[in-house]
Amino acid sequence: MLVSLRWLQDYIDIDVSPDELAKLLTMAGLEVDSVEETGPGFSGVVVSKVLSVKPHPNSDKLSLCEVTTGKETFPIVCGAPNVSEGILSPLAKVGAEIPGGYTIKRSKLRGEPSEGMLCSEEELGIGDDASGIMILPDTLNLGEDLASALDLKDVVLDVAITPNRADCLSIIGIAREISALTGKKLRYPEITIAETEEDVTTVTSVEILDPHLCPRYTARIIKNVTVKPSPSWMRLRLEAVGLRAINNIVDVTNFVMIEFGQPLHAFDFRYLEEGRIRVRGADEGEEFISLDEKTRIMSSDTLMICDGVKPVAVAGIMGGLNSEVVDDTETVLLESAYFNPSSIRKSSKSLGMSTDAAFRFERGIDPEGVLRASDRAAQLIADLSGGTICRGCIDQYPRKIKPVKDIPLRVKKVEEIIGIQVDSEKIVTILESLEMTAREDGDGNFLVTPPTFRVDIEREVDLIEEIARILGYEHIPVTLPAVSGGAEMKNEKNSLESKVREILNGSGYTEIINYSFTTPESVNALGLEANDEGRRFVVLRDPLSEDISVMRTGLVFGLLDTMRKNVNLGNPDLALFEIGKIFIGNEAGELPDERERLGGLIAGLRSEEAWHTGEEQADFYDLKGCLENLFSELKINNISYDSNCEISFLHPARSCTVRAGDTILGFLGEIHPQVRKNMDIKDRAVVFELDFSCLVELFSEEMQYREIPRFPSTSRDVAFLVDEKVTSGAMISMALDRAEELLENVSVFDVYKGKGISAGMKSLAIRFTYRSSLKTLTDREVNEAHTRIVEKIVSLTDAKIRGAES
Repeated sequence: MLVSLRWLQDYIDIDVSPDELAKLLTMAGLEVDSVEETGPGFSGVVVSKVLSVKPHPNSDKLSLCEVTTGKETFPIVCGAPNVSEGILSPLAKVGAEIPGGYTIKRSKLRGEPSEGMLCSEEELGIGDDASGIMILPDTLNLGEDLASALDLKDVVLDVAITPNRADCLSIIGIAREISALTGKKLRYPEITIAETEEDVTTVTSVEILDPHLCPRYTARIIKNVTVKPSPSWMRLRLEAVGLRAINNIVDVTNFVMIEFGQPLHAFDFRYLEEGRIRVRGADEGEEFISLDEKTRIMSSDTLMICDGVKPVAVAGIMGGLNSEVVDDTETVLLESAYFNPSSIRKSSKSLGMSTDAAFRFERGIDPEGVLRASDRAAQLIADLSGGTICRGCIDQYPRKIKPVKDIPLRVKKVEEIIGIQVDSEKIVTILESLEMTAREDGDGNFLVTPPTFRVDIEREVDLIEEIARILGYEHIPVTLPAVSGGAEMKNEKNSLESKVREILNGSGYTEIINYSFTTPESVNALGLEANDEGRRFVVLRDPLSEDISVMRTGLVFGLLDTMRKNVNLGNPDLALFEIGKIFIGNEAGELPDERERLGGLIAGLRSEEAWHTGEEQADFYDLKGCLENLFSELKINNISYDSNCEISFLHPARSCTVRAGDTILGFLGEIHPQVRKNMDIKDRAVVFELDFSCLVELFSEEMQYREIPRFPSTSRDVAFLVDEKVTSGAMISMALDRAEELLENVSVFDVYKGKGISAGMKSLAIRFTYRSSLKTLTDREVNEAHTRIVEKIVSLTDAKIRGAES
């Protein structure tokens, strides 16, 4: 927010330099981004007096003037119709510069010398009046620099107001802060209204149809106004804070908005059909032309200000072209209202209308300041336009906003949080300087009631922050935070995340973090079925772009998109993983399902190319091996891989479902060629995605130890000829299910299909390892156990034994 030092000084005396003031505000939490000196667009212009005026001998429209600055007298040729003897006027002396890039020089006009120029407001860039030279007050000193004489120089502070400090979005709000920080007295403007006998209720009425969105609406009527330019003092103040002066009626509404922080709007009353105001929600698809001459399409949750027939303003945001104040306006209806902040925020974003009024309403204005701002604006409009104010003010307040009262404040808590001792008297002084009331509760503590303009004060800690702020953060000692020496409570989920990262990083995988937002086209690229829950998107209400307009329903698309970008940048060899949430939408009114997922991808070469390695591409078994290592390290047992996997984006012959017992953990597989084509990915990629919450349930950090074997092991190898549909995992499970005490390990060391093997069959070579913890095993003991296991496998799978056992 831009803050004019000239304007500030209307309400408080400031006896520090602008830089010191900027530091003071910054240390109090109102960061000043810049301090800029501003001034008029001219130089070398002084206050002068016209001593004499004579007709020009060679022109009927020009005059010969003698002009003095008090010390020097100059001959000036002037063509202004209002030049006359004895007036004070701005004199641009020889060498002066005025707006437009002009430098004043000695000249002769129709043969007569002229050593300067008497200037109009327009020529100096300080007004719109070009009808004649500017006539200055008689109280100014001759020869004084005009910028100083008219107080045209200013200092503007650019203050960064945090969203919670809506009370500081006004000049008086900043002045209040300075008052609290310096102890200087704050001067509120005096408001006195002269009203006529005509009652406002006989002229207009207000009806609020949606009090939830508009809890309070006030209206005043000002008649017999004359629309004209505002006086220079008002224009200077508005222009200093970045607002363009329009006319005396509109300028007053902007002036009071910046002064008090209360947005207002002035309607030309003759354009209000039926002469009344109705506040209602918009009709879905209703069209409205705003003051910026743009046609807006309204949604039903946008609040509108209407007359008896049509909408005339978007509530709290912008007025309509159909009721604006124009040059021949005579009667004004002045609006001052309180609107629901979230409603204004929603409408402003959806309509793309960011205005100064919306900026304040959406942060929360003072609900009790509505009437005061209306009175102030009515007074100024009447003073500057010559208008008359109808008696009374319509104040519809159907939904009372209850102020926060009696917030408990403990002196001990203040000291505990701030870190220094603050006596009760100092606490009360600070609170009262912020216009809060504090009364003792009988126990040495206080009950504090903040003013209604402090919408951010709700809790004890808010009050403590205010005390620390005004006391000065620089007075609070710097200390290290207190750290408990007790044992930290461990969280299983966090422990598992750390463990998974450690394992996958150690396996050569790099963690990535993708946005939870994605494109709705992701499900089409993956070819998901129409009834797949992955199509149940959570749609963002106000997305930054269409590419990130929904919440993701899986990790695979993000992994593939990351792969595509890396491959395009010349990095095709990838091993990636991600831990993140997915979001599955539910029916309207229900919160979405949030699910934690672990996903991974491998693509490109299996290992870095070297002289002793070939260009072997990573495949399904590389990622499967990574998962097996992960499960082993996490002590998650009974893992199986079910080839019955019907996932649209996976290759049907190179994918599987991952299970832990009867629990489905997720899937593993190569990406379907059609999906790679959809996403413009040429290289093969293998992915997995697991339910992280299931891993949390199965994971345990408990360690089991056993004695290192003292006796040797022995092994037996068997080559089984089985149907190719029989998995090695199933055969290993069959061996282990036999519960043979001597069986230590079972592993597959060869798979063969081809010459010598019947179609539809395969050869699985399995090694069985035996050991006893009590003695060295004999061949007889091993053979007996081994025979039982092999017979069981043959019986369950119809397998045949190839060759002799060893």
